[in-house]
Amino acid sequence: MRQGRADEYAEFAAARAGHLYRSACLLTAGDTHLAEDLVQETFGRLYVRWGRVSRVGNPAAYAQTVLTRAFLAHQRRRSSRERATDLFPDLPGAGDGDTPLRLTLLAALARLPAKDRAVIVLRYWEDRSVEQTADVLNVSSAAVRTRCSRALGKLRELLGEDLSEYARP
Repeated sequence: MRQGRADEYAEFAAARAGHLYRSACLLTAGDTHLAEDLVQETFGRLYVRWGRVSRVGNPAAYAQTVLTRAFLAHQRRRSSRERATDLFPDLPGAGDGDTPLRLTLLAALARLPAKDRAVIVLRYWEDRSVEQTADVLNVSSAAVRTRCSRALGKLRELLGEDLSEYARP
């Protein structure tokens, strides 16, 4: 890679790392170690293709797509179900007073199937349209709407209608 493109890649990676990590944490339902691995894998794939990716109209969206697909590929592997512990690690910003709410939401996200979790993160965390989400996941728009509806219903079932008991006073 030429020095100019390498500098451009390094600047992009530095600017997007935090956002990709936060998205990965949501996708993995709080598994920070897996989130770091997914972000690293995403940046590795981007580096290899940076010549083409940098010419794309929106490399940030491309990076998010790579991250989501890396997560889904990881979930399909049998070994991805292994867990060393059922305790949550210290999360960045955990001392800000919303710890019970954050842990409750992460636990509820963890109980969703991987594709449902990906739909929820893309639609509501990434604020993507149904069509954009469908493109990232390689499914139809109708499938995204169906998964989204079912996932939100499951979250309501798991969390109840009132989350005020978890929020800070």
